[in-house]
Parts: sequence; structure tokens; C-alpha cells
Amino acid sequence: MDCCAIHRAIKTTAQGLLFFVLSSICVLAVFGQDYRAVFGRVSHLPPPPPLIQPQGHYMAAIQCFLYALCLETHHFACFVNPSVFETVDIYVSSAQVRIFPYLIGRESAFADNLKWMACANKGYFSQISTLADVQENVMRYLHVMSRPKVIDHEHDTVWTEAYVDSALKDKSGPSLMTTVAMPVFSTKNETNQGILLGVVGTDIPLQELMKLIPKHMLGIHGYAFAVTNNGYILTHPDLRPLYQEGQKRRKPNYSSVDLSEVEWEDKDGILRNAMVNRRTGTFSMEVKKTVDRGRRVLKMHNDYYYTDIKGTPFSVGVALSRGHGKYFFRGNVSVEAGLRDLEQPDVALADEWTYCNTEEEHEHRHLTQIQAIKLFMTGRRPHLKCDRELIQEVLFDAVVTAPLEAYWTGLALNKSENSDKGVEIAFLGTRTGLSRTNLFVPADQLSNQDFLTAEDKEGVFNADHFPLWYKRAAEQVPGTFIYSIPFSTALENKSVVLASTAIQLLDDRKSPIVAAVGIQMKLEFFQRKFWTACRQCTALDGKCSISCDNEDINCYLIDNNGFILVTEEQSQTGLFFGEVEGAVMNKLLQMGSFKRITLYDYQALCREYAGSSDSARMLSDPFSVVKWLLTELVMSRGKTMMVPCDTEYPAFVSERTIKETTGNIDCEGCIRSFVIQQIPSSNLFMVVVDNKCDCSSAPPVTMDPIEIMYILSKRNTDSLKCDRLKFQKDRKKPESCHPFHPEENAMECGSATRLSSPLTAALLPLIIATISR
Repeated sequence: MDCCAIHRAIKTTAQGLLFFVLSSICVLAVFGQDYRAVFGRVSHLPPPPPLIQPQGHYMAAIQCFLYALCLETHHFACFVNPSVFETVDIYVSSAQVRIFPYLIGRESAFADNLKWMACANKGYFSQISTLADVQENVMRYLHVMSRPKVIDHEHDTVWTEAYVDSALKDKSGPSLMTTVAMPVFSTKNETNQGILLGVVGTDIPLQELMKLIPKHMLGIHGYAFAVTNNGYILTHPDLRPLYQEGQKRRKPNYSSVDLSEVEWEDKDGILRNAMVNRRTGTFSMEVKKTVDRGRRVLKMHNDYYYTDIKGTPFSVGVALSRGHGKYFFRGNVSVEAGLRDLEQPDVALADEWTYCNTEEEHEHRHLTQIQAIKLFMTGRRPHLKCDRELIQEVLFDAVVTAPLEAYWTGLALNKSENSDKGVEIAFLGTRTGLSRTNLFVPADQLSNQDFLTAEDKEGVFNADHFPLWYKRAAEQVPGTFIYSIPFSTALENKSVVLASTAIQLLDDRKSPIVAAVGIQMKLEFFQRKFWTACRQCTALDGKCSISCDNEDINCYLIDNNGFILVTEEQSQTGLFFGEVEGAVMNKLLQMGSFKRITLYDYQALCREYAGSSDSARMLSDPFSVVKWLLTELVMSRGKTMMVPCDTEYPAFVSERTIKETTGNIDCEGCIRSFVIQQIPSSNLFMVVVDNKCDCSSAPPVTMDPIEIMYILSKRNTDSLKCDRLKFQKDRKKPESCHPFHPEENAMECGSATRLSSPLTAALLPLIIATISR
């Protein structure tokens, strides 16, 4: 029996076991088989002890499974229905096992036997005879499990994995949280039973933890992240716990995204395993980071530094991109001059950066960061906790960039420079999180009103990254302008064009990027400038024998990732060039003008028909068969749902060294020619295509993701999935474990109450619902 068959058998049997014991209508198909052959993952266990009163093969199957689960999980609540069998006597006191039997109903003929089972195995027996008993009696096992901790005086602190708290929302939606908690025990008569009184804890927004990280010291592409002892992400800039479908919703598996699923270039798991095992060290690798909602990719080399966080099950890491963050430019200015320029109306600081800690003292919580800086630097609040070095750099940036305000104001007053108000915003950002903006049109007339606001997460400084326009400009040759049409969360925003460039201090040995500056302009204004420049070609030197007005050619202006900015067909604006000119894009890939980069998304969601359910879950409940038939035939026809999946998708990047090239395409006997040329000092390319030939039969080149199915062939179904199941990632067990204590009084194991009038029929649905939670 292969590993996948074993996995499916365990899954199916485990889901059907509870219904079997409670209702006596399911039969386990393991008659006459050695349980170790069926339950392969617990094959190391010894054979089960004999039954005192055997009831046939099906009783042996039940005992095998109960015994295996008890030893595998170290505690198991055994629900016994007297109508199924008289007595199940499992005696495993020598093993590290606790058994918690529950007798359902008022009939107590079997209470003594079940209590013996609990006392012999350091458990607790409870009888659930009324609805009022359910909550109290089912939870009795907590007090038993807490006995060793009380005796050892151990109050272990527990940190949870990341979860979404819908009640606490920030500007972008529900926030990720972690909870730190510890148990509270009664110390009275502790060696006999040890009572768990409750749990004390607090919730911590992860965003608050991120604010403690000095983002300005990590460089433009640097970031910090943290993982749990199981390798699951606590916080990471690439973690996407929510998805948009009408409103932001939690993904089904958002809390168990593994580090290997976002840092997927680490094929051998070196970084992940080191952090899970709480080591301290460094690691380096080439990475491909997606930006602009996965549409674009940046290739870089990252150096990782990691260590464990004492007193928690977490490890923290920092990723630094080579070429950024190594050198900083610092200068000195007077405090008076710096504060004067910092308080100008066009200046803002990064909202999620901590220049001064205003949250620690209640009297400081009403202060903005600029107000706190002023109070701290003037000595009026010397006890404020502020980063003096960062503040000094901010003041320097404020003084150096102050002349921009007068320059932008002069442009706004000179109407001939911007007569049609094509340029709407000018903006600047520095390494210290300082930004300056100038509006050339009223705020309510902006084409893209989300730009440079909290709604545009990728366009502003925040706790885990620099603005997108800053990062993309930093990866280009100094003096090069980056042009792009931004992608919004819903539909593409095709009304504006962003242009930005990095400001770099050039030196023989050091060349730090200190800022980036740019503008937002109307798309129509940008396109009109392009067409005007094309038509001026003949008038300038007389060398152009053909222009874009000619009906025999198509002209495109595309960026370095292949997205169309200008074309005669307005509906094609913002599309990927390969979707419009598939034959030409394929030829550019063959010629090396563009490169295809394969990317993976292990947090994707795929659409699936709502009726495609798990057969194992359906078999565990006969009534679900009828429900499934009705759903398939009547209710779910045509309906889909979003389910977690893994996808593969391409991204495209131009080759910088190729400035101009020509090519020919054979379209069913007709030769189609094209020319592509880079526009100097930009990331743009002009593509001119001969449209005399019909190449519509050539398939388009798309960026659509493809779901990874993990199937090799029909003959060897689930082979790759089976390999994934066999590949167990490192998990770090808790450092402290208190399963038993020699001083605990194991005879405090419940009492047998004699009652009558069974309420089993009424309690069964309630118990099933309780356990399924």
C-alpha cells in the first residue's frame, strides 16, 4: 500500500470514527488485518493489548485505532456508547498516555469500568447525562493536564501564530495579531490535583512590532521578517493573508504560510531550517522580488541575517539587498533651520516609521511625529524616547530639499509651462522617510486621488518597504527616468502615468542613493506629447520616410516589462504587449531583447466548482450523500468558490544592453517586419510593426497564472503530491513539556454517578457539533 493510500485511509477513518462510535452504523474496513499495515505512520507501536470481552473483528479494529491514536497524540478522549459494546478495557499505564473516557446518557451500568480505564491511565472519567453537563464535564481534562505544571511551578508563556482580528482594523483592513498568554493555577493542595483557574494574556498587533524595526537602516529593498517554531510566517512583506472579492476576506490557510513559500528560491531550505532551529547566522542567495501587484519583477542578491527571539518561539531575520544600504550620506545642519523646514506644509514623514516613541506615555499619544521631534530637539520633552541620529538626518534632508518648494511654486505660477495642467503632482522622497509633494491642480481634480495616500500601499513609505516608484528608480542607471501606468487593487488605473528617477551621489568608491523624485501626469497629456514628437521627425531632418500616421504600420510605446503606454487603440493601453502582438513578442524573446522569468505563488487562490467536495468527508456521514446529490443537481450548478492553490506564472524584463534591433516574422508565407528601439534615458521602447501581414493565428503571450497540479500521469496519479507529503519540513518542538509528574495524585480521576432515563438521542447531535469545532 503506497504512502498516499495510507494517508487517505487515515484521513477517511479518522473522520468516520466519531460517527461510528456514537451511532453504530459505520463498519471499519480493516477486518482481519494487522493495524500496523493500515496505519503506516504509527507502525512503530507495539501490538495492542487484548480485549477483556471481545466483540468480533470490528471491535479489534476500534481498539487498534484508539490505541494507535492515544499513543500518537499522547491523549485522546474516548467516547463510548453502551449500545455498541459492553466494555473496552485498554490498559496502557506503562506508556506516556492519558485516557479520558466519557459516558453519554444517564445509564451508568458501565461507569465503574470506564472509571477504572481512566484511573489506570492517569486520565479522568466524566458522565454527560444532561445538556448542562456538556461544557463543564468535557473540559475536565484541562485540569488533569495542568497538574504537572502546577507541581513544577511552571507558568510557560505561549505565543500564538499570526491571525487576523476582524474587530481591529487599520486603514487597509483587518490587522494581523499575535497573542501572548500564560496559565493561572491554584496553588492550594497542588500536589493532589492542581486547578487551572484560567489564562491571562494580551493581543499584540504585528504592525506595532514592525514599527520597532529601523527601516531606514535596511536600505531601499531591505526588510525584516519573523517565523514561528514551525516555520510559519509571523510577519513578512510578501505575506498576503487577505483577498479581495467584494470585500477583504481571510484566506483559508493564511495562518500557516511557510517561509519556504515566500522565500522559494531557497530550494534546500537552508534559511528556513536554520531559523526554525533557532540558530544565529547569515545566508545569501539570488532572489526575484515581485512588485506592482506581481506584474513586475526585480532581480537582486540578498544577504540574510537571522537569530532567535529570547523568551518566544519566534526567530527574526533581516534581508539586505546588495548595492543598497551599505553607505549613507549624512550632514549637519542647525536644529533651528531643520525644524523650520520640517514644519513646512508640503513636508510629511512616513506614518509607520518611529522617529519618537509616542505610544509609551499617555501624555504623548496625541502628538504627531513632527510635533514630537520638535519637543524633543528643543529640550521641552527630554524624556521622549527618540532616535536622535535618524532625526538629525531628517532635519538635514528637510534643509537640503527646501528649495524645491520655491521651484515647484514657480512652475505652478508660470502657466505656459503647464498650460493644460497635464502634470498634476510633483513629489520627492528621501531615505529617511521624508517626502515633499506639490499639487499643480486642486486635490479634487486629480486623476488618481489614491496616489501618495494610505490607500496606495505600494506608493508610500510604510513599515516594511519603500515606495514602488522609489524602488524601481533605484534599480536603473543613474539619470534614467522610469515611466509606468500604475496598477490599482481593482481595475487598472489607465488615466495617469508616473515618472520617477533616483538621485544618486556619484563617487569613485561610493554611490549611495539619497532620494527619488517624480511626477504624476495625465495619460492623455503624455500620449499627446509622444504623438507630437513622432510627427516632428520629418520636419527636423528630413530622414524619416514614414511616420506613425501611416496606416501600414502600428506604433507602440512599451516599458521595460512589456506593458503598453501608448498605442493608437486606446483599449490596449495598460495591456501586456504579448497579448496584443503575440508573434512579435515571441520573436523578441527568441532574439533576447526580452527575457521570460518564471515565478511561483504559493499563496494563490483558484476558482473551483462549489460541488467538488472531499469524498472522505462525505463518506463519514451518510446523510451528506443526499446533500451532495442535491447540491450537484440543483443548487451549485455554475457556482464557484475560491480555494488555496499553487500557481506558476511568467514575468518579462528587457535586456538593457540591446538598444535597437529589427526582426522578421513568417506569418503563413507573409513576412512581417518590426523594429524596436530604446528611448534614451528612460525605461521605454518604441516598437514599430508592419501590419500588412495577418499574424492573428499566432498564439498570444500572456501573464496568466497556471495552477500546479502535482500530477505526473494518469497511471501514477498523485505521485508528486505523495512526494510532498513524505517531505516533512523541520518543526521545533516546545522546549518545555510536562506530560506527567510522579507526585500527582492519579486517583483523582472522576466519579461514577448512577442515573437513569438516557438522553443519548438528545445529546448525540450536541456532542458531534462540539467535537467538530
